[in-house]
Formats: sequence, structure tokens, C-alpha cells
Amino acid sequence: MATTASFTMIGVAGRRLRVGHWYAQGGGHAQPAGRATGARPPARPLVILGGIGMNMEMLEPIASRLPDRRVLSFDMPGIGGSPDPIFPYTIPHMALTLAALLDRLRIDQVDLLGISWGGAVVQQFAFQHRTRTGKLVLAATSAGSTMIPGTPSLLSQMLDPMEYSVEKALRRNLAMFYNGGGADRVSLNAATAPSPLGWSCQLASFAGWSSAAFLPLLGMPVLVMGDTDDQLIPPANIHFLHNAIPGSKLEMTEGGGHLFMLARPDAFISKLTGFLDG
Repeated sequence: MATTASFTMIGVAGRRLRVGHWYAQGGGHAQPAGRATGARPPARPLVILGGIGMNMEMLEPIASRLPDRRVLSFDMPGIGGSPDPIFPYTIPHMALTLAALLDRLRIDQVDLLGISWGGAVVQQFAFQHRTRTGKLVLAATSAGSTMIPGTPSLLSQMLDPMEYSVEKALRRNLAMFYNGGGADRVSLNAATAPSPLGWSCQLASFAGWSSAAFLPLLGMPVLVMGDTDDQLIPPANIHFLHNAIPGSKLEMTEGGGHLFMLARPDAFISKLTGFLDG
């Protein structure tokens, strides 16, 4: 699937990041003052952050199905088109980087969708920047180092970054890693190999992070989504998030595997938009 996004390089928080925009139909800009009484205000922009090693093009099946909403994302350092990090980073640092990026783009408030590893960054952002967070969606993710681990063979396969920095090995391993137990296959045509350093930094930042202490303090509307056949993030982690976040909504699917949102995008988008627009 060809991407419908526009990409640009932006310097923010001491890093150069490749940023992607999918604009709403009509340009994605706010309507001018004086619009007709009763007209629906423009939707908040949606930030989507993907899983470990995922370049933004892999988000196309989701972003392209949201024509009424401005969607933005960025490649993590050493992933996709973003240069390697000069120094390691933490999950809280990347949450601050996202806030700085929104400042550069003059965006005050956003909804957030975090997929797998990206779910850690959006949890941290929602805690650090609660007034800038509208609604929060956590898909196939966990509370970090306190998580119940997935299938050992999948986890051990993640530890060698060289297995993901060569295209042939990348596609073989991602097929195992991303599908993660699902009956439906996820297209990997848009996947590009991360750098060994980029992959290693993502692993290290997640290993030392946990959201368990602040989950009860999240006061915004939260949707937690998971799949019963996810072998990387077992369903117990999804239920932990749901039980720890007051008032959160839970949606579970079957047969989609770890990236159920890409394996079955239409069903996922239906639940996502129902929550964001509700």
C-alpha cells in the first residue's frame, strides 16, 4: 500500500526526527471563526506511535482510514528515516520530545494512540502532560518492566539487533514477531530495517521503564485494546492496564495476534473512531 502521508525532517529537543502527517480531507486545518452555529468542531489531531522498529509507513492502514482527522507520527531515533541517536534516551525523554514537537507544530492538545512499544511513550506523555491529552488509546501494550512476559522464543529473538538490520532477516523475523500468534497476516511490504543502534535503544529504554505507579492517576478517557492470541503481550497485561486505570474501557479481539490493528484494520478503526468521536 502506497503511503498517503507527507514527511519532513524537524529538529526538536536536540534531535532530528522524520515527522509524518496525514491531513484530514479539506486540509486538516481548523475551521475559521464564525462557522455555522451547530456545526461540529474539527476533531483533535491524533498522534500514533508504533511498535519497536516500526517505521511510519507501516501505520498507513490505520492513518489512511481516518479521513476526517489530522494524524501525525514520527520515526524514533534510528528507526525509519530518523538518524541514529547520538546518546541513549528514555521513555520520559521521548514523551518530552513529543511535547516539544507539538510546540513546534503549534498543536495544543491531541488524542493519542500507542501501539506496543509506542504505548509506553503515550502513557508517559499522558501522565506528564495531562492538560494536552484529550483521549488515550493503548493497543497491544503493557505497563513496562512489570509486564507478564510473552512467549520466550519471541522475546529472545528480539535481543540481537543484527537480526533486524538486514532486510532479508528483518522480514523473516518481523513476520514472526509482529504477527505474534494471529491467524491473519500483517503485510510487511512497508517495513524498512532499523539501525542496530536504533533497535537497541528502543529495547533498553523500555526495559527500565514502568507506568504501574502512575496509571491510577490518569484521569482522561482511556481505551485499552488487546487480542487474546497475542503471544508477545499476553492478555493479562491488557487486563492489568484496564484494572489500574480508573474508568477505562476495554476492547478484546480474537485471532489478530500482536498487531491485530494492522491485521484487521477495518474492525480496529470502527472501535477507535467510536471511542474518539463518542
